Amino acid sequence: MSESNKIKVINVVQALLNDEDDKTLITPSLIEERIDQALMLSPKWKVDLDRDEVVKELIRRYSIWIGQDSALVNNEGHIPWLTPDRKANWRYWQRYRTWQESFLPWAAVEGLDKSTDEILELLEDPERKDPWDRRGLVVGHVQSGKTGNYTGLICKAADAGYKIIIVLAGLHNNLRSQTQMRLDEGFLGYETDPDPSRLRLIGVGEVDSDINIRPNYVTNRTEKGDFNTKAARTLGIRPEERPWLFVVKKNKTVLSRLHKWILDHMANTTEQETGRKIVTNLPLLVIDDEADNASVDTREQSFDFETDEANEEHNPTAINSLIRQILHAFSRKAYVGYTATPFANIFIHERGRTTKEGNDLFPEAFILNLAAPSNYIGPSRIFGLNTGEEREQMLKPLIHEIDDHNTDDGTSGWMPIKHKSSHQPYHPSEFGMPLSLVEAIDAFILACAVRNLRKQGHQHSSMLVHVTRFNAVQQTVHKQISTHISGMNQRLSRQIDHEEIMARLHWLWLEDFVPATREISEIVPDLVTPGLHDWSQVEQIIPRIVGEISVRMINGTAKDALDYADSATGLKVIAIGGDKLARGLTLEGLTTSYFLRASKMYDTLMQMGRWFGYRPGYLDLCRLYTTSELVEWFQHIADASLELREEFNLMVASGGTPRDFGLKVQSHPVLMVTSPLKMRTARSLQLSFSGSVVETVSFPTDEQVISANFKALKNLIAAMGEEHNLTIRERQSGEHKAGSSNRAYWENISHLDICDFLGSYRTHAESLKANSSLLKDFIEKMARIGELTQWSVAIIGGSLEEQPLIISDKTTIQRARRATNGTHSDRYAIRRLLSPRDESLDLDQGEWEAAIRETTRMRQVENQQESTDIKEPVGIACRLVRGAGSTGIKGYPERGLLLIYLPHDPDNLSLPADSDPFVGFGISFPVSQSGEKVEYMVNNVEWENNYDTFH
Repeated sequence: MSESNKIKVINVVQALLNDEDDKTLITPSLIEERIDQALMLSPKWKVDLDRDEVVKELIRRYSIWIGQDSALVNNEGHIPWLTPDRKANWRYWQRYRTWQESFLPWAAVEGLDKSTDEILELLEDPERKDPWDRRGLVVGHVQSGKTGNYTGLICKAADAGYKIIIVLAGLHNNLRSQTQMRLDEGFLGYETDPDPSRLRLIGVGEVDSDINIRPNYVTNRTEKGDFNTKAARTLGIRPEERPWLFVVKKNKTVLSRLHKWILDHMANTTEQETGRKIVTNLPLLVIDDEADNASVDTREQSFDFETDEANEEHNPTAINSLIRQILHAFSRKAYVGYTATPFANIFIHERGRTTKEGNDLFPEAFILNLAAPSNYIGPSRIFGLNTGEEREQMLKPLIHEIDDHNTDDGTSGWMPIKHKSSHQPYHPSEFGMPLSLVEAIDAFILACAVRNLRKQGHQHSSMLVHVTRFNAVQQTVHKQISTHISGMNQRLSRQIDHEEIMARLHWLWLEDFVPATREISEIVPDLVTPGLHDWSQVEQIIPRIVGEISVRMINGTAKDALDYADSATGLKVIAIGGDKLARGLTLEGLTTSYFLRASKMYDTLMQMGRWFGYRPGYLDLCRLYTTSELVEWFQHIADASLELREEFNLMVASGGTPRDFGLKVQSHPVLMVTSPLKMRTARSLQLSFSGSVVETVSFPTDEQVISANFKALKNLIAAMGEEHNLTIRERQSGEHKAGSSNRAYWENISHLDICDFLGSYRTHAESLKANSSLLKDFIEKMARIGELTQWSVAIIGGSLEEQPLIISDKTTIQRARRATNGTHSDRYAIRRLLSPRDESLDLDQGEWEAAIRETTRMRQVENQQESTDIKEPVGIACRLVRGAGSTGIKGYPERGLLLIYLPHDPDNLSLPADSDPFVGFGISFPVSQSGEKVEYMVNNVEWENNYDTFH
C-alpha cells in the first residue's frame, strides 16, 4: 500500500468529516461515503490503497472523548479580554490547528482549542498598557501532550500580541533540543539553523509559509543552539516586528546571559525609585516546562511573625532567582508553568518576594487541570483503581514483576538496589544479564514485528532500560545489550545456530503475546488493533527487525533527541539511561520498559513513568518489566492522583482559589509527595487528615504485635457496649446490613474510645498514612474544637468462611480475603483494605443520595465515564456530605467513621488455627473547614532511608 496515498486520503476525509455539525453521528458507513468522495477528487489515490486501514484510522480518530478542564482562579486585578472578534484571523493558531488535524482526532484538536483559549483568557491582554503580572500553573498528565498544549498557547499568544516568548526547557541539552524541534514544527514553521540562509520549511510552515508572519528565532536545534551572546549581538528587537522565540535550558550561565542581554538591549525605561532597567514596550510570556524541576526556590524564606511579610533580603536558589529576575525586568509579563507533578510548586509561599527578584513563582492567578482524553494511558489505566479485594481494570498482562536482578537481601547481584558508580553488573546466566532482561528484549522484538505487520512500521518504536543513575554502570549495561543484539543479528541473518533464538521467541509469543492481546482487547477494545497475525508471518520478518534495532545511551547530547526527527522511517531503539530519561524526554513509540530504579517520592516516581501516554493500535504489545515494590508504589500513586483531582474539582465547584488547593496539598497525609528541600523543611510536616481516608495496608508479623492489636480491638468492643441495630437501607446496588452474623455496627461512640484504640494499636512503619499515633493526636486536636467527637464504628467480615472468629459474646466475624502484595520478610502487605462502598455505611438515605449526586457531578467534570448512571458514591463524596453537607443536606463534621477488617491471605499466609488475626482499620474523615493540622516530625536520615531515590 502506498503510505503517502493513505495519508492523503485520511487528511481529505478528515476535512470532510470536520464539517459535520454533530460529530457523534460519524459512523463507519459515513466514513466509507467520505472516502468515496475523496477518491473522486483524485482516482490515482486508489492505487494500492488499503481502505480497511483508512477506515480503522478514522474510526480511532473520532472515537475518543475528552473530559472538561477545571481551574482554580484568582481574578484580582484581571480584566477579561478574549472575545471571538479578537480571535478573528489568528494565523499562527489556524495553521497550527490545521497541522494538528492531519494526525490528531477531531475531539483532541477541539479540546486543545478550548483549553488554550481558557489559559490565554486567564493571562492578561498583551495590548493592555499599564503594568500587569499573571502567574499560573497548568497541570497535565505524564506524557499526555503538554508540549502540544503550550505550543498551541504560544501560537495564540503570538497572535494576540505577545512579543517576547521564552520557553524554559529542562536541564539538559537533549530536552532543550527536543523542545526546540517541537516548536520549530508547531510555531516557527522552519528548521532553526545557526546559518539563517539554510532555511527548510517544516510543520506549520508547510501549511502557511507567508514570510510576513514568520516568527523570529534566537536559539536553534543544534547541540550548541542555546542562547549565546554572539548570536544575540546580531538581534534587533523592535515592538512592531514579529514575535521572538527563545528556547533555553534552566542553566545558571544561560539564564544570566539572557537576563543581562534583556537589560542591555531590550530595556527602554529606568525605574525612578530603584534605578533598575525595565522593559515596558514588549509584553513577555514565559513558559516553564517541567515547572517543578529546578524552578522552585528550595531555600527557606523567613517571614515577619506579626505581619507575615516576606524578608526582602532573602537569597533564593540560582535558577529560581534568575527566572524571577527575567520576569521582574518586564512591566507586563505572564508566567505559565507546565507539569504533571505540581506539588513542589504548590509549596511555594504565596507571599514570597524579594527586592531583587520580585514575586516568587507561586501560581497566584490560576491552577488549571487539563483533562486527559479517553485514549490516554495513565497510572489508573495501567495499575487500576482500588475496589477492595481486586483492582478494577488493571492491565495485568502488560506488567511483569521481576526479581532476578539482585539477591534476596538486595545487596548484590546484577543490579542491587544500592550500588556505587564502580559497580560491575554481572549475572551467571549464559547471557551475562538477567533472564528477565533477555525476555524484555525479546518482547520488544516481537512488538516491533507485529507493529510492522499492522502497517505501523514507519512509526518509531522504543524500549526503555532504566536500571541505574550512574553513567559508568549504564555503559556496561549498554555494552551487554549491544553484544546481545549483535549476536542475535548475526545468527539470524546467517541462519546459523538460530533455532534456539526462534524457539525462545515462539514460546514468548504463545505464552504471553497471544493471551495478552486477547485479554487487553476485552478490557480496552478501542485501543487495540483486533487480532494477532499468524506466527509464520511474525517469524518471517524477525531477522530484518533485529537487524534494524540500534542500542543507544541517552547521555544528554543533542543527537539523542535529533534521531527521531531526522529519521524518514521508523526507528527501533533500545534506550539505556538514568536521570536524563527520568523527566521530560519523550521516547517515541515506547513499547517495552525495563525499570528498576526505586524512589518513594510521589513526583519522582510519576516522572519516571515514561510508559504513560498514547499507544494507539498497539497497547496490547506494550510491556513493563519491574519490581513488585514499584508496582505497589505506582498503585498507590494512581489512587492518590485520582483523590487529589477529585479534591481539586470539589474546590472548583465551591469557588476556591489556588491558595486553597495549596494548603490542602501541603497538609495531605501522603508524606512522600516531593523532596523535603522543595517543601523547604527537613524536619516537620503539618498534616491534616480532614476529607481523607486512611487505611492500614502493611501489618507487622511479630506475634506479640498481632496479639496486642487484637486485644486493642476487643477492648474497644467492650467499651462501646451494645451493637446498634442499623436499619436495612435499600440502595441501587444492593443492601447494607448490620447486626448480621458477619458485621457489627455501633453509633455515637466517643472519640475517647477511638483514641484509646489507636493508642494501643501498633502500625507498621510502611503503613504510609495510617500512623496510629499521629491519627490519635489529630483526632484529639479536632475534638478540642468540637469536631470528630462522635463516631460510627463497623467491623466488616469477609468471605473466608473457615475459622470464623468469636470477638465477643455477640460478635462473630469471618476474615476478609486480602491478597498479599509482594513478598516481605517483615510484614504482611496488601494492596487495599477498604471496600470503597463501605465509606457510605453510616450515611442515611438522604445523605447517600446526596453523595451519589456529588459523585455524578465529579465524574461528569472528569468525564471518566460517559454514563451518568452512578450506582455507588466515591469516598470523597461521602466525606464531603458527612462533614460539609450538600444541597439540602446538613453536614456534621463531628462524625467520623472507623472501619475494621480482619484481613488474611490463605494462599500465602500460614497461621496456626488458634492464632490471633491481623487487625486492619480504615478511617473516613469528614471534610472540615477548620484548617487544623498535626505535626509530623521527620529527619533527613529518615527521609533518605525511606523516601529518597535509592542509589
